[in-house]
Amino acid sequence: MGKFLVDLLQSIHAPDTVISISIGIVRMSFSGRAGSNLRTTFLSLRSRNFRLFFIGHLISNTGNWLTNVALTLLVLSLTDNGLAVGILAACQYGPVLFLSTWAGAIADRSDKRRFLFVTQALSMLQSFGLAFLAFLPNPPLPALYLLAILGGILLSFDNPVRRSFVPEMVREEDIANAVVLTSLVVNTSRIFGPTLAGLLIVTMGYGWCFAIDGVSYIAVIVCLVMMRPSELRRRAPKPRANGEIREGIEYLRSIPTLWIPMVMLGAIGILAYNFTVTLPLFVTGALQSNDATFTLLYATYSFGSVVAALIVANRGLVSIRTIVIGAVLLGICMLALGSVPPVHLAFPIMLLLGGASILYMTSTTANVQVIARPDMHGRILAIQSSLMIGGTLIGAPILGGLAELFGTRTPILLGGMVCLTAATFGALTLRSRAPEAMERQHGQSQPTGHLS
Repeated sequence: MGKFLVDLLQSIHAPDTVISISIGIVRMSFSGRAGSNLRTTFLSLRSRNFRLFFIGHLISNTGNWLTNVALTLLVLSLTDNGLAVGILAACQYGPVLFLSTWAGAIADRSDKRRFLFVTQALSMLQSFGLAFLAFLPNPPLPALYLLAILGGILLSFDNPVRRSFVPEMVREEDIANAVVLTSLVVNTSRIFGPTLAGLLIVTMGYGWCFAIDGVSYIAVIVCLVMMRPSELRRRAPKPRANGEIREGIEYLRSIPTLWIPMVMLGAIGILAYNFTVTLPLFVTGALQSNDATFTLLYATYSFGSVVAALIVANRGLVSIRTIVIGAVLLGICMLALGSVPPVHLAFPIMLLLGGASILYMTSTTANVQVIARPDMHGRILAIQSSLMIGGTLIGAPILGGLAELFGTRTPILLGGMVCLTAATFGALTLRSRAPEAMERQHGQSQPTGHLS
């Protein structure tokens, strides 16, 4: 631990440039009347229900990161085996790949607020179960895997319901802004959660990470209780019908502005958006660096995501067009990162990579929630989750194998080329199938105009 802290302090000089760049970007983006810009950035928070969701989601998401980090490190400490960690990842995310589409169909016919009560309460019990095991002298590995599978099943159902619940809490013109702020919550918690997890593990042990995560679910449940159901823009729950999943897939295929971005996401999800695998290999291999550098690089990436989310929320830059632009920027940043020789140049590139990542992902998600019919939100968002998480499961061994065979820069460079190829495919196909969509912006109540 002491060596880690020394390495961390010795690396602190590198992000100074990152902070300077970030301050400059924010100043330029928020130039003008500060009060007006702030109101625009957090426009969707004028909805009381969404404010409550925002607060509860921020607390709970930070808690989730405690469990994610602690469970991985606990399994590694028990086994000292990379395969055991890989099995854990399969237990956590495998259910999402196989159950998400079915869960999305259930989301479309459910009262989402009530459904979230159930998933959050069960997730709380799962976290307390992990805490109980972690406090044992020798936690049984099969039991940890079993609870990880339960967490994956709950995530399969919770994710599409939670994401499709967002449009019900805000006015239609605020949906894109609400999606961006939801991404802001995810990326903010990604900065603080792993750091807090590391401190808790060193000072108090693994069990307290799981216990605090369990307590954090109370915040979500309380916020759900405090919501005003009369202010939700919900549709009456529809009865179960045969062929719901097939109907969702056929609906997706019938709309170019939905299926083309999904094809892009499938390619990018498998071969590019896999930083939890490629970044540690890149840092220890190509950059010849250590855990402290990896921690700082990942924090820089997350910080760039937060800065970009604030800018996107303020400027209203969410559209079909920004999906393509985001993929291009993602590709350029990955190619630059894969080519960089010195460590200190990786920090500003990671900042920009985080920004490009949030622009691409928020545009892709907002596109679904703005274009898709409300009764299809759950199913389409579930397909999106399957592509992202399933892509991680499929792509991880491929990228790991490429790193072993051709060097740790190869997966990063390949990911950059895949992003640019996907962007080219998307731009050309959308231009021919839906030319008007490339000029339309999913706006807020006062659109800021097209990207130039």
